[in-house]
Amino acid sequence: MKFYQKTIYLIFLLSFFLYTPFVIHSANASSISELRSEIDDRNTKIQELEKEIVGYQKILESIGKEKDTLQNAIQILEISGKKLSADMKITEGKIGLADSNIGKLSTEISDKKQEITQSDRALSESIKRMHEFDSSSLVEIVIVYEKMSDFWNIIENLEKFQSGIKNNLDKLRLLKEEYTNKKLNEEQKRRELANLRAQLSDQKKIVDYNKIEQSNLLKETKNKESNYKNMVAEKLRLKEQFEKELLDLESELQITIDPNSIPKARAGILDWPLDSIFITQYFGDTPFSRSGAYSGKGHNGIDFRASVGTKIKASLGGVVTGTGNTDESPGCYSYGKWILIKHENGLSTLYAHLSLIKVNTGETVNTGDIIGYSGNTGYSTGPHLHLTVYATQGVKIVRLGDIKKITNCGNIKMPVAPLNAYLNPLNYLQ
Repeated sequence: MKFYQKTIYLIFLLSFFLYTPFVIHSANASSISELRSEIDDRNTKIQELEKEIVGYQKILESIGKEKDTLQNAIQILEISGKKLSADMKITEGKIGLADSNIGKLSTEISDKKQEITQSDRALSESIKRMHEFDSSSLVEIVIVYEKMSDFWNIIENLEKFQSGIKNNLDKLRLLKEEYTNKKLNEEQKRRELANLRAQLSDQKKIVDYNKIEQSNLLKETKNKESNYKNMVAEKLRLKEQFEKELLDLESELQITIDPNSIPKARAGILDWPLDSIFITQYFGDTPFSRSGAYSGKGHNGIDFRASVGTKIKASLGGVVTGTGNTDESPGCYSYGKWILIKHENGLSTLYAHLSLIKVNTGETVNTGDIIGYSGNTGYSTGPHLHLTVYATQGVKIVRLGDIKKITNCGNIKMPVAPLNAYLNPLNYLQ
């Protein structure tokens, strides 16, 4: 009788575990729904801000084409400030979005963990009962049944039960895969959140830089157009004097460059340093250089349109050879804040006129890493990025005064190279 009761109990277990799916109704369903709604709202606000930024960018491009006046210079700084503020709001929105996504993932992970625990428990119990039945001898099992049809029914149910266990094991495996994937997704979101917080900190510094630049402009010009014109003319005079002295220095450098030390010209060796590409000045003998700029020797790189605070990316992985700021010496109108990166293929790249430098000398960077933000430092007729490509064999960072007398720039360190070390970036960019 005891064995018969055990058999009846087993039949009950068969029906329970075979036909009862592993479904856990989340106690956090309403919370997930609220988080989804919050995520949708944040995405909508971010899209609205992105449209606002596009509008500011169009205004900046329009003003940039107009005559260089004090009014336009002030307007550029004011619009740049508004654009930077909108950039910060977008980053704050993305931080909130990342928080919401992490909250949603954490809730879903908690639910999956609960589901896995209960599924594990149910399967363990069913396997235990199956083992108890299997431990009975065949004679014991046959004797308890008056009809052989009853015996075969229980055997058939046992086969179904075993099949059910297999199916539920497969479901459990899928649950664990989902749990692992959500955990990895959560970790990625947390990394993104950390990067966004660092980016927000950078943007606050750039906003401060923009305010200081505006304050200095008003202080220097006393808000008078005539003072502004005199200031621009003086900067241009000092910049041309510096370029002539630098050209004399670089013309005297005698460094042999092995053609085999640099890659053959081919598109795609370097990536673009900006997400949005608009070239405002090309390399070499350009109309601007023929007008007398660059001491008539041609432009030593290419310039890209980039409003203040635009992310600058490494065009190729490498080691940061050095960074500097020519503005540290009053009247030294050159690169402003700059970064030089040496690449393993024999090329080096220079990024200049930055508002903020994000890397340190000796640091290794990967292609596409954010290394700084564009600005209007050094001698610049407006916010932009200057990119120079060198043959690494020829370029070195020096304190200018240690080599030659350079007006206002003797204490400044910056890259110098013989003229044959300057390469056309467009020969290597995608």
